Amino acid sequence: MSELVTRFRRLWAELVPIGRRKEGGYDRFAWGEADAELRSWFHSEAAARGLAFEQDRNGNLWAWWGHDPSDGPPRAGSIAAGSHLDSVPGGGAYDGPLGVVSAFLALDELRGAGHVPQRPIAVVAFTEEEGARFGVACLGSRLSVGELDPARARALRDASGVSLADAMRAAGADPAMIGEDGVRLSRLAAFIEVHVEQGRFLEAEGAPIGVATGIWPHGRWRLRFGGEPDHAGTAALGERRDPVLPFAETVLAARDAAHVHGGLATVGRAVLHPNATNAVAASVEAWLDARARHEPVLESIVADVVARAESAAARHGVTLAQFEESRTAAVAFDVALRRRVVDAVGVGVPEIETGAGHDAGVLAAKVPTAMLFVRNPSGVSHSPAERADEVDCVEGVRALTRVLAVLSA
Repeated sequence: MSELVTRFRRLWAELVPIGRRKEGGYDRFAWGEADAELRSWFHSEAAARGLAFEQDRNGNLWAWWGHDPSDGPPRAGSIAAGSHLDSVPGGGAYDGPLGVVSAFLALDELRGAGHVPQRPIAVVAFTEEEGARFGVACLGSRLSVGELDPARARALRDASGVSLADAMRAAGADPAMIGEDGVRLSRLAAFIEVHVEQGRFLEAEGAPIGVATGIWPHGRWRLRFGGEPDHAGTAALGERRDPVLPFAETVLAARDAAHVHGGLATVGRAVLHPNATNAVAASVEAWLDARARHEPVLESIVADVVARAESAAARHGVTLAQFEESRTAAVAFDVALRRRVVDAVGVGVPEIETGAGHDAGVLAAKVPTAMLFVRNPSGVSHSPAERADEVDCVEGVRALTRVLAVLSA
């Protein structure tokens, strides 16, 4: 057994119990208890390597080799690698954490080989990438690039009504400081994200590693159906203003629109009020996730779903309000950087696009970014069934090591 395998197992074993449900899957939500443990783990790993730890204004974590944050921003040409540590509700173990673990181990490999970087390298973990608690995906990276208004971000609330501002204060962070981090990002020459593949392309190709070409345009829309609460046992069917009925039609409309236009649309989250078995609901809040290879297709999918929702709401005497919670345009990863990554990983490595959003996609607006995917034999993600074989994870570390060696030389 190689030393790298041993070190991978140790780091992975430390993360396995944090935020894990008894029945499997993970609840690792921003600024919560599990998040505090993950931040402590990141800080400890940085300290164990003599790396300078930093939590930036938006709550993102940095561990620097060759830079002291107390001296100010990093110098121009710095390199960063990492991903995120949070999860969707009941999510898998690999989505996010694999990229952070891989970055720490890649630095270990470089140092063990006597590599002396000519520019600073950072391991980074971005906060609230999944948007599971406050509803906006890639929250930490969106704030950093200036894509999200700080006032709006502070006012975001979780399902219990706790605002992002209050959650940050409870965790010892200052929400007044959040916002664009342009100086830091302007000093980065590249950001590389290692991520478990969310699909079966690499499995079909028989390849352990792939390089991303781009990310489909995608977004999240919140729909609020407002009806009239009543008694399930006494309210006549013809007199009801039941918001569940147009909501149900909207779920089917999402599937139909995606099928017709050749994209993806999902209603995976809904909240009913008052959520009582013997009551006609007062309201339903639902979240539409839509993705497509091209922007016009995405627009058509969302337009069809909203039109069906409006029609159904009107027929049932229900109000409808809609809000765009987040939107990401199509991302084509930096061509020159991607070519350098392919050359470093090995000619012939598969290149693939993805429909899943990532911090690398958000950062691409300000920083040259690239992604390495690690094979997922199950093809399943955002689920306890998500997995990656140890041998492929270690190959991902080796690939990232070669990339960082080239970029930091």
